[in-house]
Amino acid sequence: MKDDNKNILIGCLALGTAASIWGGMYVISKIALSHIPPFTLLWMRYFVGFVVLWLLVKKQRLSRPLPSDRYLFMRIGFTGYFLSVGLQFIGTWLSSAHMGAILTSASPTFIVVFAYFMLGEALTGKKILSVLLASIGVIIVVGWGGAFEMSRSAMVGNLALIGAALTWGLLSVLAKKASDRYSPLLITTYAILWAGIFTTPAMVVEWRFLPVTGLNQLSVWLSVLYLGVVSTAGAFFLWNKGMQLVEAGTGSLFFFLQPVVGALLGWLILGEQLGSTFFIGGCLILLGVLITSLPAKNRRQEGKRHAET
Repeated sequence: MKDDNKNILIGCLALGTAASIWGGMYVISKIALSHIPPFTLLWMRYFVGFVVLWLLVKKQRLSRPLPSDRYLFMRIGFTGYFLSVGLQFIGTWLSSAHMGAILTSASPTFIVVFAYFMLGEALTGKKILSVLLASIGVIIVVGWGGAFEMSRSAMVGNLALIGAALTWGLLSVLAKKASDRYSPLLITTYAILWAGIFTTPAMVVEWRFLPVTGLNQLSVWLSVLYLGVVSTAGAFFLWNKGMQLVEAGTGSLFFFLQPVVGALLGWLILGEQLGSTFFIGGCLILLGVLITSLPAKNRRQEGKRHAET
């Protein structure tokens, strides 16, 4: 039981760190997207991330995935890293970082549903309560201001963000499934490899319509490096590691930390003001995460009964 609790704690820390990293990603993405089109930026992000991860794989001398599992890695790369993150970039580009934070935070709901149907995880009242509390908290933190007064491009962007949330939920469950046979580092590395392959044709087509600018600016390259090394290689690995150690439905709740961290970074770095709604919503989000992170009583009781027998 001690080992199980330790693994859960490590998993929660990994998931919380990944979500915190992504919390600051929307602002960074917005800076880079003002010069680099979505799929070009995505390809650059994956190239940098793959190089970092591949060096780690070679250092640890990890074996390649079995040929029979190639399709699983292709699905993870296409569904999660190409389609989901691509839709996220498009949505942020057409809409706003503000809406990107709230709409992609719907992912935990999809993760809980996919985990129920694909992994057979129990859909407990605790999970449902946690998702509801955290969802309400996200709405309070980010707010609905102007959500229904939007341009056509913003509406398309918001639909893309919802699609990003849906496909990220599927990715998390597929990565959980793959973790039964492979390490999180290997899963992340080869999934990003496939994502880069899928992104290449979209990037080439994109060049015909959208120019790439700002490559002479240090801020653009620093944004690309952050997205590649920290948000991709680091955060994707931590997310997959966390999903390996805890139930997918439980781990999904940490995704809600993104808007809280994003708002805090906006306050600390950009001088944005935080009102009472931030603290009210943030408390609800943290409460939802806390509820789902607590060990179940029935598990402790079962452990005691088992020890007595």
